[in-house]
Amino acid sequence: MGETIARNKKAYHDYEILEKYEAGIELKGSEVKAIRLGRVNLKDSFVKIIKGEAFLFGMHVSHMSSVNMHFAPDERRDRKLLLHKRELQKLEAKVKKDGLSIVALSIYFNSKNFAKLQIALVKGKALHDKREALKEKDAKRETARAMKDYR
Repeated sequence: MGETIARNKKAYHDYEILEKYEAGIELKGSEVKAIRLGRVNLKDSFVKIIKGEAFLFGMHVSHMSSVNMHFAPDERRDRKLLLHKRELQKLEAKVKKDGLSIVALSIYFNSKNFAKLQIALVKGKALHDKREALKEKDAKRETARAMKDYR
């Protein structure tokens, strides 16, 4: 996995991550440059499988100032994801059978300079689970701080 451009921190807080997958993204020319510069937001993005194809909804890619606005694609347009047929079938079956969701976790460029999206099969957390996760995170932070001061 290459250097991460953007992460969906909200997904780690709101969902329990069950399985992770890597997917390619179908992008327009100016979007690639904008993503390279980190002008992307995955906060409310999710994946839906429609007629055997995966689509990413809610990913925001800001326009570059150098791009002619006549040719600039919509910032929040739906983007097709490129996955193997077996992976698509497996994801679709789990979403339908178990009532799970698919969300985008991060976006990065691989070693061949292709934009890749890390997606995950997730299950929603209850409010008390979110609170518990925050308590654990705070406890770990306090422990690390105490160990640092101890040295």
